Amino acid sequence: MKRREIIKGLTLLPFAGSAVASPMNDFSFGSKGIQEHADLYGTIDEELVKKGENLLKSLGVEPFVNCKGTNTIMGGAVVRPEVKLAMESVTTLNVQMDELAFGIGKRLGELTGAQWGIVTAGCAAGIKMVTAACLTGGDPEKLLRIPDLTGFAKSEVIIPLSSRNVYDHAVRNAGVRVINVQSLDELRKSINSRTAMIYMTPSEDEFTISNVSKIAKPLNIPVFVDAAAHILTIPDVHLAQGADVVGYSGGKGIKAPSCSGLILGRKDLLMSAHQVNSPHHGFGRDNKVGREEHIGMLAAVEAWVKLDHVKEMNTWVSWLETIGNKVSAINGVKTTITRPDPELIHHVTPYLHIRWNPEQLHVTGEEVAEELGTIAPRIAVQVGRNEAGLTGITLVGYMMIPGNDKVAANRIHEVLSRKRQPKVIPAMKNPVMNMVGLWDMEVQYFSSKVTQHLFIDSQEGNWITGVFKTDLSSRPFSGSIDGNEVKILCKYYTPGDRILTTIQGNINSGVLAGDMDFDEFNNAKFTAKKHKYPQNKKPITYPKHRPQSS
Repeated sequence: MKRREIIKGLTLLPFAGSAVASPMNDFSFGSKGIQEHADLYGTIDEELVKKGENLLKSLGVEPFVNCKGTNTIMGGAVVRPEVKLAMESVTTLNVQMDELAFGIGKRLGELTGAQWGIVTAGCAAGIKMVTAACLTGGDPEKLLRIPDLTGFAKSEVIIPLSSRNVYDHAVRNAGVRVINVQSLDELRKSINSRTAMIYMTPSEDEFTISNVSKIAKPLNIPVFVDAAAHILTIPDVHLAQGADVVGYSGGKGIKAPSCSGLILGRKDLLMSAHQVNSPHHGFGRDNKVGREEHIGMLAAVEAWVKLDHVKEMNTWVSWLETIGNKVSAINGVKTTITRPDPELIHHVTPYLHIRWNPEQLHVTGEEVAEELGTIAPRIAVQVGRNEAGLTGITLVGYMMIPGNDKVAANRIHEVLSRKRQPKVIPAMKNPVMNMVGLWDMEVQYFSSKVTQHLFIDSQEGNWITGVFKTDLSSRPFSGSIDGNEVKILCKYYTPGDRILTTIQGNINSGVLAGDMDFDEFNNAKFTAKKHKYPQNKKPITYPKHRPQSS
């Protein structure tokens, strides 16, 4: 999404914080010592980093250079040096948390041009808090009853189907009824006295923030925009387009604490959202935000305001150039660097695209990414798109720190320059059995054992298809049987949810046993046997007339 397209024709809020003295200026790294990129990243304490690496390794955890992105499962963003210093400065100081939240709320408003701001335990927690605020209107008795919404005047949240995602669990957690809509006309017709809020992600289809807010505002329905992965714009483009509240992830472009979220917008709604937020008891008490995260987020926004973003972008590009220059010396490897559109506000980073012919190097981008990500020194990269007979990997620049570029360059060069023999894909073995039929599975999860079923309806040579049936769903799958080795891939999608299930096992003496992988949800063990139907060997008589009783 582009800034220019969003704010064209809008009257923007003034940058209220530009002339306000900053209490965080003391945490600037500009005066902490001379080192390459010190004004952007601070002096790197190599001894402290080494201690951190040793601590992780003592736990069996191998750290990695992040050239992939800001995924929470990868730890999110590296924090800015101002953030680290600010957090450390308050670790031994006690504060009244409401006083701290109110002081930070006011300051965030001054910095961003929003009415108010709050810090939450991630953007998803912020969605949860604002949903509760829209349900309760600040009434503490209602707050204590969530998710039981019996007697609530407001109990529904409207979400465009195109905005449904795995993070809208934060809305559903409040016990609301989610109303899916697929057009603006459907949105108009769905709004009623029970509508508490409209939740949406930024969109360029008919569900633009402007279009939705024009419908919602006259009816006093708050619009929450989930912009978790977007960079912060000042004035905020989402609020300028009509959103009542917007949420950002601290652990992405802002480079605040990974466990923090920045929520900006209407002061009345955010005051009610803070009422839900820890340390207050009730629905939001389980999403604690410490004084360190509060101060860390403020320091991140302070740093963002005064940061030379052009210089930072050039620094990221220079790191990618270090890697690209190293690996492009390999015969057959081509590299290109693309800068983001200056008007882009989503995942703003330069990219390094490394491409090669897999028939020449005898390795694919998927295989290289797997090796880089699992064998030390680990480098997390994206798998590049296969196109024009080429394969490859893609790297981003914005999550590295000084020195990472050289580590990544050497490691990627070593993997790509390794001599490999052409691959010989062995022919699949004849299946040990015909698998068509119903299989009863015993699945051992971490803390429970359940019975599930595989119904295999087709087997053509080595290839099988069927349905994986759980207690709650039936999911089509495809798979293979190579000798006695069985592999099955099953995808489950529903609005706001997804599970990728991969099954691998071996058949021995008619029993299929092995492992199940659930992607982000880890794994389980299973055993399965073909269902034995009881045989009825009695003669069957066809009725000769209609029954006189039943």
